Amino acid sequence: MDKDIHQILKQYWGYSEFRPMQESIIQSLLEDKDTLALLPTGGGKSLCFQVPTLAREGCALVISPLIALMTDQVENLKRVGIQAIALNSSLNSSQKELALHNASNGYYKFIYLSPESLQSEKLMHRLSFVKVNFLVVDEAHCISQWGYDFRPPYLEIYKLRELFPDIPMMALTATATPKVVEDIQQKLQFNKTAQVFKKSFARPELAYNVLKTEDKWGRCKELLDKIPGTALIYLRNRRGTVEVAQWLKQTGYTADFYHAGLSVEERQSKQKDWVQNRCRVMVCTNAFGMGIDKPDVRLVIHLDLPDSLEAYFQEAGRAARDGKKAWSFVLVGPSDVVQLRQKFLASFPDRKEVIRVYRALINFLQIGIGSAEGSSYEFDFKAFAERYRFRPNMALQALNILNKEAILEFNSQGRSFSLLHLKADRRTLYDYQLRNPQLDKILKVLLRSYGGLDIDYGRINENLLAQRLDTSAYKIKAALQQMHSHELIDYLPASDHGSLALMQDRQHFKDLQLSDQFIEKRKAELLEQLQAVIDFVEIDDLCRLKNLLSYFGENLNEDCGICDVCRRQKSPLNKPNAIAIIRKALETGPKSYAELEKLFENPNQAKALIRELLAWEVLALEGEKLKLS
Repeated sequence: MDKDIHQILKQYWGYSEFRPMQESIIQSLLEDKDTLALLPTGGGKSLCFQVPTLAREGCALVISPLIALMTDQVENLKRVGIQAIALNSSLNSSQKELALHNASNGYYKFIYLSPESLQSEKLMHRLSFVKVNFLVVDEAHCISQWGYDFRPPYLEIYKLRELFPDIPMMALTATATPKVVEDIQQKLQFNKTAQVFKKSFARPELAYNVLKTEDKWGRCKELLDKIPGTALIYLRNRRGTVEVAQWLKQTGYTADFYHAGLSVEERQSKQKDWVQNRCRVMVCTNAFGMGIDKPDVRLVIHLDLPDSLEAYFQEAGRAARDGKKAWSFVLVGPSDVVQLRQKFLASFPDRKEVIRVYRALINFLQIGIGSAEGSSYEFDFKAFAERYRFRPNMALQALNILNKEAILEFNSQGRSFSLLHLKADRRTLYDYQLRNPQLDKILKVLLRSYGGLDIDYGRINENLLAQRLDTSAYKIKAALQQMHSHELIDYLPASDHGSLALMQDRQHFKDLQLSDQFIEKRKAELLEQLQAVIDFVEIDDLCRLKNLLSYFGENLNEDCGICDVCRRQKSPLNKPNAIAIIRKALETGPKSYAELEKLFENPNQAKALIRELLAWEVLALEGEKLKLS
């Protein structure tokens, strides 16, 4: 008999009630119905499968495309005392073997898998011995060729249906058009009793705005001055995050930068400072934000155009999770649209370049022909790109193509914590302590501090152990390395490097199954996404929320009333007053376009009026500045 879902919610997450629609979705799954849930970012998708899994005997197999997201969810589950594992390229062969052994013995409630791993017959055979209660497909839009992030390996999910024919399936996504919704159900072989739940993607508390300006940094400062509270500023490149953060610090803000090139310790420290409000503004690439639940973000600024409306919706959606008013601004410069297209076309690889990256990768990792599928390697992407003089964006796109074609599985993120598994039995451990008295105390404190290390790899903190033993973390790490070399433990220190796994036996580059058609199709899909972003920022007479939701197949009957378009339509410019303001400003001398635009809430209206005044010869140009005629 299933356990009480409200009791589970309270016991593990401390909530007294579910969010709207969550309970209905959970009950649908517990009634053994295939269930598709479309919930916006921050809408509590994970609880929709985590709660029913805990209510029933057995474990859930969760398919997820993002290793960073898997890792984050596993750590969150472990934090509340729920056993979970992610089987992906971040695990070495010893870790995978132990995990599968534990899984067959019912140790885990959640087993996360990458879609690429479903190609492994060995893995599928081992999973057949696991007692499964639910099949879960996260980011389900990836299975549809009409989805914004189509991944061919998702088509392998039917194998789980064949392996577990009577087990209900849940599919979840935050972004899906009606066409994609239909495709998801077909590809996942949903049964006739399947139910679809769709929560409106509308966020009435979040105002979407587009500001066209020649002075992005100046406008950014104005927004930070005007809107109090925690803020996120997104840029596309790492150097930009550093420059903007330094400038904000010099201007008087508590600000920091974040990108994937930082060490594990730096990323953790910066994230913690921002979450705990010691840092107000985080200037970041899209590497920041995943799995971070900070409810009181009041402002999200995009200084660069995002890659897709899906990405924008997720990044902007990190604001206002507490239900209070918040703002999102996309700042658009005069050449941004042209540069967005040019940079994409310059960085997207053709088939020859993808093969060149694959060939270099094989040499870099020294992988021999015939190396088995599933072989995992630590992978330093930065060193790889530098050694072979690849443009990082091009190399990254090539790796993504190889990933989507299920040739390899690539994880650019390092592991921010150390792992340890006790390999020796009690007798061997006792003998070792007698022979190595200098390590006896460390072993005792280690085993007292962390339970279950004899069953599974556990997360450890060398600094905490050092504190308890009144020694240095360096000495603790050296001692653990010594015990590792004696095969008493398996010790995996935290690493800044990512990981990579072969999903097929290593092939000669000439035999690589890689179609020009797939690469061109992928290019066309990404260009279509870019065009949607361009349309979003260039269409200035349609409510931003209406525009955004229509892209996701949702029709909004009324305008939001709070975006820049709606505010402009509600508040037409008072021309006599506006002209008087401009005249007064120019009495002290010529001013730039940007300086005059700042005098008005709506820069687009100000631009239009300035053009009129130039045409009427009320104003004149002096170089690049404006003056009274």
